[in-house]
Amino acid sequence: MTTKKSMALLCLLFALSASKVYSQTNSASGPALKPALWDGVIVAGYVDNGAYLNFSGPNIKYSRKPVILAVGMLPSLRIKEDKVAEGSPANSTITPSLGFGLTASYKHLAVQIPVYYTNKTAAKDGRWHPGFGLGYKF
Repeated sequence: MTTKKSMALLCLLFALSASKVYSQTNSASGPALKPALWDGVIVAGYVDNGAYLNFSGPNIKYSRKPVILAVGMLPSLRIKEDKVAEGSPANSTITPSLGFGLTASYKHLAVQIPVYYTNKTAAKDGRWHPGFGLGYKF
């Protein structure tokens, strides 16, 4: 997907989230799409031969109690040891990172499918890495 298409899709999602969307009803008790800055979700998981700990960040969520689906940014701490040749500089084991992904929660259980980008190095190209995580919703 090109950058222009990605930005257009993101703008459309934010525009849709500006007002509540209801399914076949006009009552305010139905499910709704709405933006959130933080949902109170902490997740630990696995991605690209390493671990991560994240706190759900700004997102667009669909809620129908007790289920919540959210798509958004994931401010994280990635825990991964670089495998480099002896004597070569390596990155820190714990690094801050920003991912993007889908979080589903049912009552206090949260399941997450994040995607993180690894930068290009001298040895390999940069690419997106999908992961999986479980967490707790406060």
